[in-house]
Amino acid sequence: MNNAPNTHGPNTVGPNTRSDVSVGLMPTGPFAPVEWRISDGLVGYEEALSVMATRAAAVARGEAAELVWLLEHPPLYTAGTSAQPAELIEARFPVHTVGRGGQFTYHGPGQRVGYVMLDLKRRAPDVRRFVLTLEEWIIRALALFGVQGERRDDRVGVWVRRSDKGEACEDKIAAIGVRVQRWVTLHGFALNVAPDLSHFGGIVPCGVSDARYGVTSLAELGRAATLSDVDTALRAEFTPLFGAVAQDQALRSTENNSSPRRSAISSAVASR
Repeated sequence: MNNAPNTHGPNTVGPNTRSDVSVGLMPTGPFAPVEWRISDGLVGYEEALSVMATRAAAVARGEAAELVWLLEHPPLYTAGTSAQPAELIEARFPVHTVGRGGQFTYHGPGQRVGYVMLDLKRRAPDVRRFVLTLEEWIIRALALFGVQGERRDDRVGVWVRRSDKGEACEDKIAAIGVRVQRWVTLHGFALNVAPDLSHFGGIVPCGVSDARYGVTSLAELGRAATLSDVDTALRAEFTPLFGAVAQDQALRSTENNSSPRRSAISSAVASR
């Protein structure tokens, strides 16, 4: 599947953009607002994959509204389509091989994971623009906590300069890995709020082995933000970039914290 040509939206990307692609993916017609779901407790990874795949397929068929699903996972590692075996240093936690783009990453308590199921046919069939807009969304949310997140030309995700660690040092605060099936997006981002950062030591996070680049969190940066605080910031900055959220879907949901369901992921375009 080939990406459609880029189309420009009303917003421009923040500092250190990878290209001249504009950000923003507003719907192009009178579509239903995006459903916003927050799950309390830890959601099993296989369960989340199954729920996400089922919902994305329904979105593609026009049978369900688009969805942003915010949750936490128990400690685990995921291996994307570009992961190399040598990048798994120590399998301290379960390792899940998945079809999203990218390499190894960690999920666990204290990290806000966002699964974003949007129909790019209704917006702009441009995967690169979608990834840039995800980054911009997180950058804007971080700014509400006084943290300057930035993007890099050669590294996907959101980065924070760490001059306190040395010249040219930077830490990743949010990882991004997506998959697209029938122009509906799956997976999304993982934003470090207050996870145990030592858990990243079992992998080469996102394949970035340069000693100047590490991982950080809002807590490590001295921001005493809760997951609920982060959810509020994410919601505030979502609408200017992606459009309206259904007003009656902002309630916390525990409906997906039950027993695991079988994972079902089909082939798709991946972006790392």
